[in-house]
Amino acid sequence: MTAPILSASALSKRFGPTVALDRVDLSIYAGEVVALMGANGAGKSTLVKILSGVYRPDAGELSLRGKPFSPASPHDAKQLGIATVHQSIADAVVPTLSIADNLLLDRLCDSTSPWRVPLSGRLQAAAPLAARVGLEADLAAPLASLSLAAQQLVTLARALATRPALLILDEPTASLSAPEAERLFSLIERLRAEGVAIVLVSHRLGDLRRVAGRVAIVRDGRIVADLRAPIDFDAAVETMIGRPLRSRATLDAAVEAGTTHEPCFSVRDLQLRHDSAPFDLDVQRGEIVAIAGPVGGGKSRFARAIFGATRAAGGSMTLDGKPWRPRSPAEAIRASVFLAGEDRWRSSLFPDSVPFASIAGTLSFPFLSRWFKYGGVRRARERRAALDAIERFGIRCTGPDDRLDRLSGGNQQKVVLARWHAQAARLLLLDEPFQGVDAGARADIVDTLRRHAPERATLVFVSDLEEAFEIADRVVRFDRSTLDCTSHPDLTFSARS
Repeated sequence: MTAPILSASALSKRFGPTVALDRVDLSIYAGEVVALMGANGAGKSTLVKILSGVYRPDAGELSLRGKPFSPASPHDAKQLGIATVHQSIADAVVPTLSIADNLLLDRLCDSTSPWRVPLSGRLQAAAPLAARVGLEADLAAPLASLSLAAQQLVTLARALATRPALLILDEPTASLSAPEAERLFSLIERLRAEGVAIVLVSHRLGDLRRVAGRVAIVRDGRIVADLRAPIDFDAAVETMIGRPLRSRATLDAAVEAGTTHEPCFSVRDLQLRHDSAPFDLDVQRGEIVAIAGPVGGGKSRFARAIFGATRAAGGSMTLDGKPWRPRSPAEAIRASVFLAGEDRWRSSLFPDSVPFASIAGTLSFPFLSRWFKYGGVRRARERRAALDAIERFGIRCTGPDDRLDRLSGGNQQKVVLARWHAQAARLLLLDEPFQGVDAGARADIVDTLRRHAPERATLVFVSDLEEAFEIADRVVRFDRSTLDCTSHPDLTFSARS
């Protein structure tokens, strides 16, 4: 066998008393796609950050192309041959700059480059980078004019500009529609054929089945398995979480008992925009209905319309048989209609500088007027609710006062879901609830949602059909033909059949 592109030997990293990586050995070869699987907090992110120059290991050795590799920074790692595309693109782009300038950002920031390059020259230099990832746009336009998915293509093109020997992709399809994800997979296959080594971090088993030829499983800071194709992904998930997966049961007796014959929530001739087709939908109490469709297809707009964050263009909604047209999210919350939004940091979580940035504060914030009627926040009540949520949702933390930005993405998502279970809901809306959540945590979340399903009606908005069928009793698929959502009886499936 040829020498590996990258080799890690006895790699270790501690953060205070926490062992993030424990003597990790890993070799990656040219032209292979290696999936890095692991539960939230297993050590994947620490390993990726060491490889990409964000962290330095406490012990162990790295080599790249047979030479010692010890990057001092992400820029250093990229120049030496390792490029990383992180799930969050906020630190990789400048929205106010043009698309061309973002594509050339590394080159423009290089002190050896000319300090002034005319726009025509920048557009000419950026064009082949955009073409390589299939980005079709006016490169002179500001980056902010692009969709989130297109911005992600810009970060990918920028990473490929240095012709890396190893490309690390962290949750690359999280914001992509199915056709966009397929284009990414085609690009990955092309890069693999060119000899680029690729490390793929994803919680979506469909992604891994599509492109991974090998799976390295991280658990408790160690590589516990290294599997090659053909890969048994059920066995891989069980190895990852260290226990057998519970099978997804059909609608159980508790849900049957909670399901009524009268709809809890209904829409009639609803139009999300004036140019979109009207649709009808009924959801019974005790039922979990998944609204499945592509990114940008209108699912989130539908969720926000129900929650009072936006207005529908036409049609009507009813909740428990009465007209439902909330004027604001606050009105929806008072009526026990809750939404866990797609972007958890914009919709549910607070930055570290805000007083409610802890787990306890995050849980209590929407319910301050209910829990503390005279304005004084009672810390004991907050802590009790937080401790209960930590136990029910299996949130990995040190306690209720932990700040959210100190938690892994999966544990942040658990806090978001726990927030909307701190009070009984009449209608619960979950927009992409599994984003950044590993398979084991996802199974725990599904179990929790199903246990509480009889208390309410539940609508789950997802772009991944596999996730839809995992959680729902019924799946309604939204069509993208009108840029918003439509439903049709032929696209309604039973998740139990």
